[in-house]
Amino acid sequence: MTRPLNIFGLIIFFSCHTILFSTVPIYAENYVQEACSVTRYQNVCLKTLASYSNKARRSPRRWARAAVSVTIGEVKMVSQYINNLNRRGHVSGRRNRVALLDCVENVQNSLDNLHKSLDVLRRLSYEGFNEQINDVLTWLSAALTDQDTCIEGFDGKRGKVISSLCNKVQNASFITSNALALANKLATTGIQDLGDRP
Repeated sequence: MTRPLNIFGLIIFFSCHTILFSTVPIYAENYVQEACSVTRYQNVCLKTLASYSNKARRSPRRWARAAVSVTIGEVKMVSQYINNLNRRGHVSGRRNRVALLDCVENVQNSLDNLHKSLDVLRRLSYEGFNEQINDVLTWLSAALTDQDTCIEGFDGKRGKVISSLCNKVQNASFITSNALALANKLATTGIQDLGDRP
C-alpha cells in the first residue's frame, strides 16, 4: 500500500535547506556591500571584491589591502597590454606614439606606487600608523593621477586601438579610486577599529 505524501513535511524540509544554504552568501554579500558603500564606483567594487567577503568581513585594513591587491592585478594587465602595443607598433601617428610612450611610463609609475602601498598595508603598526597611512594615501592618489595622465595624453580623435587602450586604463582607474576610498576609510577608523589587528 502506498503511503500518503506528507506535503507539510516536505515544505519544512525544503524551507530549512533553503535557509541553511542561503545564509552564507547573504552574510558575505552584506560584508562587501558595507565595505563598498564608501566607494565611488560601487558596482565595480562589488564585482572585484566580492570574493574577499568571508575573509575581510568588517576589517577596514583587510578591505584596503584586498582592494590594492586587486588593483595591482588589473594595472599589471593594462601595463602588459600597453607594452605589447608599443612593441608591435600598433599605434599610428606621431602624436599618438609619443602619448603611448608617456603612457607606458605613467602606468609603470602607477604600478610602483601601488606596490609600495600594498607593502605598507601588510606591515602596519600602531606606533607608525598615521605616517604609514598618509604614505599609502599619497601613493594611491599618485597612482590614480598617473592613470588619468595616460588617458589625457590621447586627446583629439581616437581610433579603435586607442579607444580600447583608454577604456582599459579607465577601468583600472575606477578600481584604483575604490582602493583609495577604502584606504581613506581605514585612515578614518584606524587599525584598532572592531579589533582589527595587523
